[in-house]
Amino acid sequence: MVDTRRPAAAAGTIRLGDLTVNRLAFGAMRVAGPGVWGDPADRPAMHRLLRRAFELGHTFFDTADSYGPDVSETMIAEALYPYPKELVIGTKGGFVRPRNHGWKANGHPEHLRRALDGSLKRLRLECIDLYQFHVPDPEVPFVESFGTLAELRRAGKIRHLGVSNVDVRELEQARRIAPVVSVQNEYNIGDRASDAVLAACEAAGIAFIPWYPLGAGRALTSRKVQRVAKRLNATPSQVALAWLLARSPVMMPIPGTSSIAHLEQNAASTAVRLLPADRSALD
Repeated sequence: MVDTRRPAAAAGTIRLGDLTVNRLAFGAMRVAGPGVWGDPADRPAMHRLLRRAFELGHTFFDTADSYGPDVSETMIAEALYPYPKELVIGTKGGFVRPRNHGWKANGHPEHLRRALDGSLKRLRLECIDLYQFHVPDPEVPFVESFGTLAELRRAGKIRHLGVSNVDVRELEQARRIAPVVSVQNEYNIGDRASDAVLAACEAAGIAFIPWYPLGAGRALTSRKVQRVAKRLNATPSQVALAWLLARSPVMMPIPGTSSIAHLEQNAASTAVRLLPADRSALD
């Protein structure tokens, strides 16, 4: 039975190294301004949304220094510090925002050291539970970038490491350098290009965090999703999240929003039960 007070908890739990979190997590990218740039128009409203996300049972929050930039991390600390015991915050470094709508990889060791220190300061932490290398930099050897994060983990600034936007080869490279507890790649009903990476995560017991779990809305307009949603008296977003949760036991979706109504709707997706026929139609 789903606890209506904390519906996100009904998805069950998943391990991130020695940490246990609820499998339906929360993506905090949208608490920044439009286009993930600058401050939100209504800062107190975003504080309320972040607190509501935890109340609903989301015990893992995903963020990054590039969201804003710096805004999402700052907002999380403003809303929730001192942090509830259950809350685990994962952030990322290695993507920079030279301008609005601009995203550029930066995997240089000196940048990653500064980025981590900035995240620690904004989140008001001495050690980050999960720090993910946001994106490989074509101008810097992958092993050099991830090796820097491994050094920072040994220094006690990072508890667990993850990678993002990687292929299977890069995941294997990272695992030869240090333990990897998570991979964050784009994945949803409409985009399954990372199926091989997901399979590698399943084989190794690594959490797979799909970004754009709703396909930025694109997949939700498909006829097959609409039909299943109508039959189940659910929203297309709820069907898309239920499909991800059923797709793999290592899947940890991170739907994000700036609306409390949508937040609550997404959390209620744990009550959606897909029949084998539904799975076949969506697969």
